[in-house]
Amino acid sequence: MDIGRKLTELRKAAGYSQQEAAELLSKHVSPITNRAVSKWETDVSLPDAEQFIWLCHIYGVADVPAEFIGAGTDSPYSGLNRDGILMAKELISLLRLSDRFKAAPAEEPAAIMAVKRTLPLYDMSISSGTGIFLDSDSYSRYEGFDIPPEANFAVRIRGDSMAPDLRDGCIAFVQSTPKLEHGDIGIFIYNGDAYCRMMDRSNGVKLVALNSRYAPIHIKYAYELRTVGKVV
Repeated sequence: MDIGRKLTELRKAAGYSQQEAAELLSKHVSPITNRAVSKWETDVSLPDAEQFIWLCHIYGVADVPAEFIGAGTDSPYSGLNRDGILMAKELISLLRLSDRFKAAPAEEPAAIMAVKRTLPLYDMSISSGTGIFLDSDSYSRYEGFDIPPEANFAVRIRGDSMAPDLRDGCIAFVQSTPKLEHGDIGIFIYNGDAYCRMMDRSNGVKLVALNSRYAPIHIKYAYELRTVGKVV
């Protein structure tokens, strides 16, 4: 089974570049680059189970066995390009709004139980004061009941520039997203260094510390600014 070739076909059929696929996937799992997508498509490596499931979702694969091993029924998105898949999903959304086609609601559970989750916890700590490079290949696992459902990974904060909200040594949970709004606190990589700061778009773009002892970082467009995720 040539998984790499099939992933390439599905991505192209959905109308995404490798960079676009990596950005979409990074919204749901730990941040990845287009190089990882390239390695999967050339069979150098394989996505893990969570990455594979989200790839299938992004590419509109409704019947995984049929697509990858030729078993089961055909996918309802088979033969559609990216616009066709989006239109089909929009139609499904409209059908769900109609009382005629809406499924009967399931009974609500008597009580909501806390769920223990496990996330990547990056070993090379984010420095909320000076900033250091975030090594996405170096992490341990964090397990607990306190992980927000929207979080994809965690980092350990060093320094006091984000005090009192984020104190030195605390663990921050992060939702992967390529863009933040004004006032959001996030993890950023700027000119090769990683920072935990607040996004300020009031007069240009700045990364602002909550501790007034630290000056804002004014973004120069000659340098690359990448948003890794939002602290939740």
